[in-house]
Amino acid sequence: MTCSRICSPRTTKGIAMATDRDPYAGNVLVRGLGPIPTDRELIGSLARLPPPPGDLTDVPRHVRTYMLMRVRDLHLPTLAERQLARTLDVFVRESYRRRDPLLSGTWRQLYGEVDVASPLLHGPLGAAVEGHSGVGKTVACLNCLRRLPQSIVHEDFPRLHGGLVQVVWQSVEVPPSGKASDLARQLMDQLDTTTGGDRFAKWRAKDSIRDSFQALSEWKQVASSHFLGVLHLDEIQNFFQFLSLKQRRSRKGGSESPELSIVEDRCLRWVLSLLNTGSFALAFSGTPDGMAALSRRLSTLSRISSMGYHSFDPFSDPAERTFRETFLDQLGRYQFVKHKLPVDDRLAELIVELTGGIQRLIVALWVAAHRVAFERKDDDLRIDDFTKAASTLLAPLAPAVAALRSGDARLMARYEDLAVRDTAFWSRFWGDRGTGVV
Repeated sequence: MTCSRICSPRTTKGIAMATDRDPYAGNVLVRGLGPIPTDRELIGSLARLPPPPGDLTDVPRHVRTYMLMRVRDLHLPTLAERQLARTLDVFVRESYRRRDPLLSGTWRQLYGEVDVASPLLHGPLGAAVEGHSGVGKTVACLNCLRRLPQSIVHEDFPRLHGGLVQVVWQSVEVPPSGKASDLARQLMDQLDTTTGGDRFAKWRAKDSIRDSFQALSEWKQVASSHFLGVLHLDEIQNFFQFLSLKQRRSRKGGSESPELSIVEDRCLRWVLSLLNTGSFALAFSGTPDGMAALSRRLSTLSRISSMGYHSFDPFSDPAERTFRETFLDQLGRYQFVKHKLPVDDRLAELIVELTGGIQRLIVALWVAAHRVAFERKDDDLRIDDFTKAASTLLAPLAPAVAALRSGDARLMARYEDLAVRDTAFWSRFWGDRGTGVV
């Protein structure tokens, strides 16, 4: 958790004064966020480039196997992520513009009074992030949010004695159960952790939360009083129950959209109330089926994407500049062998073919190909290593990749669980990195 401290705001006649150069000047809630970032600063804050390997002449292969894990730290923001970062930065600042603590309407709204002139009532602040599992949408959301401090400690705060802990953002995964009680517990745990308090100790001490709607409502009130900027709800498809993988595979004909039902209607009613009241901004992320279900249930997509709809797609074109220059050329620097493999069109085409262009699978394939190469006497990386790695170490993922590349919505719905949610497979794959075998 990142945190910063600021002192009292500078005001003009008790009112924060915005300018064309700084539309949020004087707003104490925005001061701790730093200046509005340039595009270059935004990109620089998102990228992570671990050190590439140097001279490997005297480095044993078993040691290189562990060095290879650096590749998992590599992060190159796509255009979609850069756009999302800008959206969320605007998101938070605009959320605070609506709730400037120097304005009396802000406090009337916090105390539950209706103020028709309040900017809080001028429409919801919502953003949606969609993508198939494994394309990096969750990582991108967290990466963008972590640019900002999660909390800001105010030694002094307008109209309050003793200061305030401002919570800039919270990010929680909708629990697999899809139940409001489990969601409430997660939100309470994180808010207490972020503020360093125990406001929800009584709730958290209970074995089960019976009145989940009351718990969610209380969390909202406390979060609003800490001037929460944005709440990110990840894996929103967990609000719904889908057909099992076995049932989806056995389906014939019918609609391409997977059948679903709401786990608990109260969860969606609570989300809708958050959007309608506009107390703070909301960002949703999930798979296409989950996002489609949510938008249908909330009547209109405009509610959840008023500030932007961001689609994270797999790499589909091996020659596309973002894949070749931004991603693959950089990935090619992380070869832990003495004789490097040229990063050319043939390799690019093969990687997209074997992984469906899903970033998570590309990195896994890169690691697996090295592990195949380490078993040979020759100290090199060959294009055949990728084919062998895909057919052995990553063989369970082949049906999912084929379904994704087919573009058939029904096939993709059948195999999405296999591609990503098999946590036992990924645990084995990464856990056995030191042995060279799965």
